[in-house]
This record gives sequence, structure tokens and C-alpha cells, in this order.
Amino acid sequence: MRALLVAAAALLATALPASAQQRILIASDSTAANYGADKYPQLGWGMMLKCGLAPDVEVINRAVGGRSTRTFISEGKWDALLAEAKLGDLVLIQFGHNDASVSRPERYAPAATLYRDNLLRMIWESRGRGLTPVLVTPPARRSFDGPRAKADFAAYSQVERELVASTNTPMIDLEARSLDLVSRAGEAGSKRLYLHYAPADNVAAFPKGIADDTHFSELGARAMANLVAQELKGLKVPVAEKVLAERPDLTRTTPLGSAACH
Repeated sequence: MRALLVAAAALLATALPASAQQRILIASDSTAANYGADKYPQLGWGMMLKCGLAPDVEVINRAVGGRSTRTFISEGKWDALLAEAKLGDLVLIQFGHNDASVSRPERYAPAATLYRDNLLRMIWESRGRGLTPVLVTPPARRSFDGPRAKADFAAYSQVERELVASTNTPMIDLEARSLDLVSRAGEAGSKRLYLHYAPADNVAAFPKGIADDTHFSELGARAMANLVAQELKGLKVPVAEKVLAERPDLTRTTPLGSAACH
């Protein structure tokens, strides 16, 4: 059955012209989620991805904070995403942060068992609807082991890499790419990619300051979206042709002050 579904998905991908693949849906957690202006400078990379794509590509961000594969499915969010998806849509699937929450049993999904099974379900159900699933490994936290950032969700990313081989599913290795990004920025310099603000910074959303090594600032969200776009451009999927060769809105070195592209 799996071999048949893989073959069917491959035929579908070749049958659809690039111009037909104009929508990207995102199934993920708080690292990709949308945030209102009242939460600025906290942004998710899913908010910024459109800034690296051609204008005729629609990004439908269904990422929800605090969700793992387990709760995204059990709360009906996965079924809701499938219900609004259209033939030929691409689905970016990024989980792991909350799946690893051993202290939160309602979220917890062990990497080698439930997490793997949930991702398999998402892959097969996507293909069964004529969609193209793309796995995305969890983005790096600002977590250092010596001079380099370390992978806090390595077991989960490894499961995804194994599924690439066993199911022929495209993957964006956001973990590897973001680990390099954070490592190059260094332990001090990488603070600007995450939510690190003191009370003296007078950030309205965080009047008491914040030191959050998981969620992204504006610059961090733009940088992560740029990595996703760059990896997406290298995949053999029609929407890859819609990724802009130059993405200045995602490579800013100073904040714009909002989630607008420019």
C-alpha cells in the first residue's frame, strides 16, 4: 500500500504544472505560529515565509502554540487542515518541541513510537488527498555546548531523516541549518534571534523583560523563514520555482518593527 501511495504521489507531482502549486499549508507549533501585533517582537517563521516567495503563492499558516503531533491530531487540527487543503497543495509539517515534553503527558509523543506513527499518518493522509507533504526538522533553540549550538531534539529529527528514506518524503533540515546559523552568531550574538529583552528595553509585550531561548524575535523569524525558503528551493516540488532567488526581506540585519515584508 505504501509503495502504491508513493508512486501515486510521484505521478501527481509530475502531472501538475508548476503554476498549479500556489498554496503552502503549515502544520506546526509556536515556533512557526502567527502572532498579533500586541505580541511583537515575537513572530513565528510561518508568518514570514511569504516574504521569500513569489506574490502568487499563498501561505496558509495553521501552526498553533503548544501543540505536538499528538495534540495537533487529537484536537482535530490536522483534520481541519486536510479539509481546507486543495489538490496539489504543499504541506510543511514541523513538530518536535512539544512532542519531547515528558512532563506534559497530554503532549508527549516518544520519538521512536508515537511521534513516528503520527508523522506517518500525516504523510499518508496528505498523499491520499493529492497533497505533497514535506517534513521539517525542529528549529534550533539557543542552546550551546561549547562554541556550537546543540540539537535539543536530535532523536525527533533523526526519526524524520529515517522517514525520508523509508517513505520518499521530501525534508527541510531546519535543525541542521539553524544550528549552523546560531553557532555562527555565537552565544551572545544569537540572543537577537530569540526573545531576549531587559525591562530597560521598554518592549510593550514584555514589560518585565524576557529571556526565551526557544521563540523567535522578528530577526529570528525572518532568518528561520529564509532557511526554510532556501531549503524549499532545492526540493523537487513545483513550488520550489516560486522561491525568490534574492530574499532581502528575510535577511534584514535590523528589525523593521512589524511582521510586514518590507
